Amino acid sequence: MNWNRFKSLRYQDSALGLALDISRIPFPDGYMASMEERMQKALADMAELEKGAIANPSEKRMVGHYWLRAPQLAPTPEIRAQIESTLAAIKDFAARVHSGAIAGPKGKFRHLLVVGIGGSALGPQFVSHALGSPRRDKMEVHFFDNTDPDGFDYVLGQLGSKLARTLVVVISKSGGTIETRNGQLEAAAAFKAAGLDHPRHFVAVTGAGSRLDQLAQAEGWLARFPMWDWVGGRTSEMCAVGLLPAALQGIKVDAILKGAAAMDAVTRRSATAQNPAALLALMWHFATNGRGEKDMVVLPYKDRLLLFSRYLQQLVMESLGKELDLAGNVVNQGIAVYGNKGSTDQHAYVQQLREGVKNFFVTFIEVLKDRSGAPFEVEPGVTSGDYLQGFYLGTRDALSEKDRWSVTLTLEDVSPRSLGMLVALYERVVGLYASLVGINAYDQPGVEAGKKAASGVIALRQRLGAALKAAAGAPLTAEALASQAGGDPEAAFKILEHLAANGSVRKASRKPWFESTYSA
Repeated sequence: MNWNRFKSLRYQDSALGLALDISRIPFPDGYMASMEERMQKALADMAELEKGAIANPSEKRMVGHYWLRAPQLAPTPEIRAQIESTLAAIKDFAARVHSGAIAGPKGKFRHLLVVGIGGSALGPQFVSHALGSPRRDKMEVHFFDNTDPDGFDYVLGQLGSKLARTLVVVISKSGGTIETRNGQLEAAAAFKAAGLDHPRHFVAVTGAGSRLDQLAQAEGWLARFPMWDWVGGRTSEMCAVGLLPAALQGIKVDAILKGAAAMDAVTRRSATAQNPAALLALMWHFATNGRGEKDMVVLPYKDRLLLFSRYLQQLVMESLGKELDLAGNVVNQGIAVYGNKGSTDQHAYVQQLREGVKNFFVTFIEVLKDRSGAPFEVEPGVTSGDYLQGFYLGTRDALSEKDRWSVTLTLEDVSPRSLGMLVALYERVVGLYASLVGINAYDQPGVEAGKKAASGVIALRQRLGAALKAAAGAPLTAEALASQAGGDPEAAFKILEHLAANGSVRKASRKPWFESTYSA
């Protein structure tokens, strides 16, 4: 790794305020040329996707998140009109909430509870944390992003007596996502317990005609915003899923969209060396041998980007983690993603990165602007930000010394525009990499399999309840109850242990443990 290689391989776009250093991935001189034909095909595939090709054949739908920041590129006038009218409605609704034209029983809404999971939570959480400011925010934001009862109680405990001034946004495209449904029911119950009429506080973001859409209409919720079948959850940050919470928080959503559109324009370039998404996709391919043989460690040296690795986990792993390629061959593709933030990682897992198993490559994210206010010197002529950069550069060199590979993405600042750029860049990288390795980045059969398996567990739980009731209080082992309920004894044991811990059944402990009995 030397200065001449750095000069020849560093990409910089001053207009965007972005740079990309790939010089610390040790690809040989002929690598780019050897991949050019495949990259041009990937770029052509992406161009067809943006024109409205069926990019998700298993669900027979288009993939159009790129149109969200450039409605003029939508394949039909109807889709363009939907995008533009929804954005206008989001901004109008947020303005009326901020002005108090839409208010709760005790005045203006000051708090926002977002109920969602996966892409309906990770994107909004990332943007809220990255761009929020206690001094500037119009609303304080909270999230239900799981079906953990204690998690619900923790958030509701934070809100406490503030429910009367809390607006709730429930996000689910299908309207049947169990975690979101449960969060919505828990929130509604909390409002009822506080003597509040929850429909006067609730807003839905969902597909037209979904169960959630029907419920919101029947109960008279404050508003409903659409989700479209051509926007996947992990690429939904720039539709109502992400823009509505951001606008309500007071974040400049137009700047997010403009940043994404600017990045899209750059990453459509056919010249690989002038396309940062193409360069990153090729680095992923080289670093992982096109087979996911190494993990990607994301280390942003900025507190505001802490949640970026969590956001990327879904975007990358749900898009690329596929059993089959486009020809139906078993390939078991994917790139595992994890990360935290610098310099926290100096005191966490950098020790292993430098001296442990060499099964990863690093994505450093450097932000040049330290803070919005005046600099503060912790030593003569040295700021905390200088130390942060020192830790980043030191860690990068320490890893390079041990032949640990890395790329560095440099941003001028963390702003709505740069965040839009960041999201758009990685959306494009994922699509290009998927084309390079011949998989579909836009379906998620594994997620659906997990949901079906969870439904089976709930069905067994109901049958076990019936078996316990039929036993009329007689104590039975998990194995006996599983036999009566027609289920797997291990699953039955786990369910019964959970029920016993929560007081729903009585447990009599025995030795060995599997002879323990349960009764109604």
